[in-house]
Amino acid sequence: MNPIYQKLLSCFETYKERIDFKPEIGIVLGSGLGSFADQIDIRAELDYRDIKDFPVSTAPSHDGKYIFGYLGDVKVVCMKGRIHYYEGYPISDVVLPIRLMGMMGIKCVFLTNASGGINSEFNIGDFMILKDQISNFVPSPLIGPNIDELGVRFPDMSSIYRPELRDIVKKVADELNINVQEGVYIQLSGPNYETPAEIRMCKSLGADAVGMSTAVEAIAANHMGIKCVGISCISNMASGISKVPLSQEEVEETGRRVATSFQKLVKECVIRINKEID
Repeated sequence: MNPIYQKLLSCFETYKERIDFKPEIGIVLGSGLGSFADQIDIRAELDYRDIKDFPVSTAPSHDGKYIFGYLGDVKVVCMKGRIHYYEGYPISDVVLPIRLMGMMGIKCVFLTNASGGINSEFNIGDFMILKDQISNFVPSPLIGPNIDELGVRFPDMSSIYRPELRDIVKKVADELNINVQEGVYIQLSGPNYETPAEIRMCKSLGADAVGMSTAVEAIAANHMGIKCVGISCISNMASGISKVPLSQEEVEETGRRVATSFQKLVKECVIRINKEID
């Protein structure tokens, strides 16, 4: 058996032994956005450390646990803390949490992140709906023998972020009077912030925002047939655009400032999306 799939099955067994809750929607919380978990009517939690051989979050503000519960009447599993490639894990471990949520039975994953704004029309604190992505600067999680139990060898990626789900986010944002942008997200490896020359390269490739996560998770989810929707919080303007040195403190401060709007937007979107995909 493929060792990556064998490890996934082992993690799934731990979930089944410890958690009697089958989620419908998965949510991944980005840097500075962890307070969203307070919106969930929590029924159970599973710390990553309690899952054998599971990667553990080491990034600041990433608690490293699954939270199971309800948003309205929607059964959700929320990753409060994700795994990043820059933490030194193999790419198969970076996407293991997403794949495990797929095994739990989620139909859709709501990916969120904090990112640097490249598009000059963006402002710090804006939300950007992901309409596409660029992931060429990190390894694909599908490299190696295909895991046929998860998906096909050559999955189509022409609509990773489903247009019908993006439309729901736009409609909800309009109803809540929350300004949203839409654009292309590019994932670089990190953990260092990008140089101004690298940002100019990203802009020339068509990227509107840059970060260190999300794209490989979307690839793994799409491979499994899980629908994806994504929102970036523009937590700072990217290097060479920002007039001050970049810092984690700025990321977390922006997350705190937009927390109320973020929580309202994501909660209502999850409820609407669940109705759409039922």
